[in-house]
Amino acid sequence: MTSGDWDSRYAAADAAPVWSVEPNAWVAETLEDLPPGRAVDLGAGEGRNALWLASRGWTVEAVDFSAVGLARGAQRAEGLGLSVVWTTADAAGWTPSGPLDLVLLSYLHLDEPILTTLLARAAGWLAPGGTLAVIGHHRDNIAHGVGGPQEPGILYTEDLLRAGAESLEIQTVGRKLREVGGADRPAIDAVLVARRAAPAADGPTV
Repeated sequence: MTSGDWDSRYAAADAAPVWSVEPNAWVAETLEDLPPGRAVDLGAGEGRNALWLASRGWTVEAVDFSAVGLARGAQRAEGLGLSVVWTTADAAGWTPSGPLDLVLLSYLHLDEPILTTLLARAAGWLAPGGTLAVIGHHRDNIAHGVGGPQEPGILYTEDLLRAGAESLEIQTVGRKLREVGGADRPAIDAVLVARRAAPAADGPTV
């Protein structure tokens, strides 16, 4: 879908959010214990995860190519008294102004070569000790799960995630089953948590 397609989808929703106003459950569970720092939410949509991070003290930039989606997030941020930088840009070409403590990709689906390159670039943006967190629809979801895009070339696999994060310390990579209301089977997501190594502590002086 193009930025115009997403603008139309968000605009057609009127006042109701297209997605839940709560953060993604895996994102909240995975990141809740991280100390706040500087973060980017790539493919932020209406900003539900960015707003959650901001509420926990993070300095957050929400990046998405839908200006309408971001405007909805900005309106909600104002009502909640939260500060988020809202940047209309293609996530695949965006670059931060400095090192980041967290790069989050939540259901950002791009053609596999573009996504692999973006993950490798994102790994390079991290400050020492910084975290790359990714969740998206797994390629196996088409045949064995429910919902989500039906194009294999934009879906995640464990090998794709490992390749994108090969410069980092991978803490978690795999799949997560997600219950979907009214469905007779769960959706299958792929997840990654990887960390840039912190500098080694200085040894004792002699």
